[in-house]
Amino acid sequence: MTSIDRERGDDITTVKTIEDVRAMKRAHKGGTWKYACACRSGVRYEGESEAWAQLKTVIEGQVAKTTAGIEENDPFASKDAVPVPPEDRAPGKLRGAGARSPLFWKLMLVAMALIWGYSFLTMKTVLDTVPTFMLLACRFLLSAVIMFIIFRKRIKAHFNREYLGFGVLMGCVIWSAYAAQTLGLVDTTPGKNAFLTGTYCILVPFIALILFKERVTKWHIASALLCLVGVGFVALDNFSIQMGDLMTLVGAVFFAVDMAVVGHIGRTRDVSVLTSWMFLFVGLFSLAATTAFEPRVPAGQWTPEIVGQLVFLAVVCTTIGLLLQNQALSHVPPATGSLLLSLESPSGVLFSVLMAGEVLTGKLIFGFVLIFLSIVLSETHFSFLRKWFPKK
Repeated sequence: MTSIDRERGDDITTVKTIEDVRAMKRAHKGGTWKYACACRSGVRYEGESEAWAQLKTVIEGQVAKTTAGIEENDPFASKDAVPVPPEDRAPGKLRGAGARSPLFWKLMLVAMALIWGYSFLTMKTVLDTVPTFMLLACRFLLSAVIMFIIFRKRIKAHFNREYLGFGVLMGCVIWSAYAAQTLGLVDTTPGKNAFLTGTYCILVPFIALILFKERVTKWHIASALLCLVGVGFVALDNFSIQMGDLMTLVGAVFFAVDMAVVGHIGRTRDVSVLTSWMFLFVGLFSLAATTAFEPRVPAGQWTPEIVGQLVFLAVVCTTIGLLLQNQALSHVPPATGSLLLSLESPSGVLFSVLMAGEVLTGKLIFGFVLIFLSIVLSETHFSFLRKWFPKK
């Protein structure tokens, strides 16, 4: 940004860099219209004259234009945080003050995929003691408390019927998803549960087509057919499907509905607020279900190990996992992020084999490979192969 004459204020150019946004936000953070503009030489000009007061609308508008769409794509960023403009982003590269390397965020996505893969084994262990809906009630009510503490200002600012309505809607959908997935886990292995749940990636485009008339590409159709064959190898046993596998697939459908709905309504709303309400209603629905249909767990069975695993599921897998995922996906290309997150399925199988003694047959392995390839095809269109093997 070029220098601004502190008295005339007539040499104004568009705010372009992260340094400009940082300077503007820092200057008026105290509540007074006292602006500081960083010029190329690093000199700052400050003033409170009438000319500077007249610049208020112009500069504020430029900052708004620069930051527009950035916080929308990164709904979990703090309101006081300085976002990175689009021009400071590039595929596989991130610039800007205070920005971490894309490699850091890619490693975070891999770490969360591994943690979520391990969570299937954790849930399987907890389900031996705690009923399905009680597990969900403990997990999501604790997550809701944490989210309401973190985002209390945003929730207060958006406390209205619209957000409550969408919170109830999303809560119903995601409650159905987790209920079906967790009920399915009772009658199937963690490895099969992980891979069958991962099929939601394939279903999202078709759900979006049905609900919002969004376009489906040839890649989506091809990946769906490949995934269908893989599911057949994993779930079908003598041309019949086990109830646990069927419930897991039902859960995957609801997960796909949730992602399609959130992707649609979250474009113009604060996703952190929607997610907080969603967690609360999932917890309340689960609490009502466990009160009505499930027996109480004797006090002696609430061992430190069970409580610790519930806290792990609520804090690490749900709250921290969701926050890290959304933050990381704003720093890496979407195809790369989705591909890294799809490692959740094979990691679930890996932990199930290493720690639970799950036995993998050739049929299961082949089905897992087909499902994983279908996810990669859906999210990347195998574009990385064109980079590795360019046409001559």
